[in-house]
Amino acid sequence: MTTGMVAPAWMHTQISAEQYDSWSEEQCAGIEIVDGMVVVSPSASKRHDRPARVLADALDTAAGPEWNADTDFDVRLQDVPLTNRRPDVTVYRAESIDITPTRPEHVLLVVEVVLPGSETTDRIVKTDQYAKSGIPFYWRVEQAATGVPIIYTYVLDPAAEAYRDGEVFTGAIKAAAPFPVTVDLGAV
Repeated sequence: MTTGMVAPAWMHTQISAEQYDSWSEEQCAGIEIVDGMVVVSPSASKRHDRPARVLADALDTAAGPEWNADTDFDVRLQDVPLTNRRPDVTVYRAESIDITPTRPEHVLLVVEVVLPGSETTDRIVKTDQYAKSGIPFYWRVEQAATGVPIIYTYVLDPAAEAYRDGEVFTGAIKAAAPFPVTVDLGAV
């Protein structure tokens, strides 16, 4: 007899925003909700978490008092069907710190750190979802074979609900938008 892991029933049915909002923080950790379906994210690695944390700290310092930058919390892109994404770094309005869920209108910038297994989602799917939600800036951090990250920046074209290519940085970011920030991810 073969024993296998049986997925909980909630992983096979579409859930509503009300159901999700009743779950504990522990139940929501490590998952995203896409079109009402639970998507389990693999455990992050130090290679993923370190650049996200360094970038969040630099963005938080550079943003000034109007904005905060943090890692690993839900951004509610839509209620029906429920879509919650958990960007690696989110820059959001400081005044919205106690508002739950965080909505796209609270968010200035989202950052995704791409690792093997998340390429299509981070490069195509999330890019489209964030743009259609109206989030003004999107940055994608790619782990290059050389070990020096490449950072792609995008700026929202609201009329097209799509991102335009912005600057590309290798290792060190020296961006002027959405606010001036300098951070060396090549040393991470």
